[in-house]
Amino acid sequence: MPTAKLYHVANLWSLTDYPSAERPWSLEEQLDAIKSAGFDGFTTQLGPNHAREAQKRELSVVGYFATGDETQFSDLLKSQKDAGARHINVQLADHDTTPEEALRQTLQLMEDAERIGQIEPAVEVHRDTCTETPEKTYALADGYFQKTGKLLPMTWDFSHLSVVKHLSPENYIERLLIRPDLIRRSAQFHFRPFNGHHCQVPVTRGDGSLTKELTDWLPFVRATIDIWLGTDKGEDRTMIAVPEMGPVKGGYNFEQLPNSWEEAIRLRSKLDRIWREAVA
Repeated sequence: MPTAKLYHVANLWSLTDYPSAERPWSLEEQLDAIKSAGFDGFTTQLGPNHAREAQKRELSVVGYFATGDETQFSDLLKSQKDAGARHINVQLADHDTTPEEALRQTLQLMEDAERIGQIEPAVEVHRDTCTETPEKTYALADGYFQKTGKLLPMTWDFSHLSVVKHLSPENYIERLLIRPDLIRRSAQFHFRPFNGHHCQVPVTRGDGSLTKELTDWLPFVRATIDIWLGTDKGEDRTMIAVPEMGPVKGGYNFEQLPNSWEEAIRLRSKLDRIWREAVA
């Protein structure tokens, strides 16, 4: 009997400088840890080494790249497919890309993907890209639908929109989950806990107990999953859930807070529980 499935996918970014900046783990050690923590796969900008090591551990892979240069689309898409990816996350263009240019690039990206075959790129909702605000995001999706008659596959990272719109727990659901059609169309979800001031808040206090910010955010996750599942939970679909905790390098995490990798492991367990409750 067909059932909806959840794939837990770790972002290698969360393992940056782990266990220390002086002696970070090798790729092999990172993937061993990902497998041991119960993840189904990982995501990064993939290369041949990622493909080889993933196959050894029976881990799935999700590709990634960021560019605003359409001449690179075909080669980048092929490189991710060659490394074993079907789903590919794309951070597209820049903050100052016009809506018209963003649509043109999106159409080109999807045309290149269709020509290559057996891959599905998704445009990520992300700051400093052509989807940095809700208005730009939905204008792009609506323009794509008008041109193609199809819903645009997107990678949803609602943390960016929450910060842009200065939200609070009381209106996360009301303000962010306004396009159930696009949510149900998509497969990739970056579940990073957020509030209206920070695109990443801690999962734990460092002593194992959960933060208030995390518990305030969890109902939003359940609502997102409920929308994605819809009324027919017997559909044969897969949600790719990334508990995407960013490291200190780059500024997502703070040095005095729990490290991003161990936080991602704990967040994975919370997402799994919410999923099981939603499908029950």
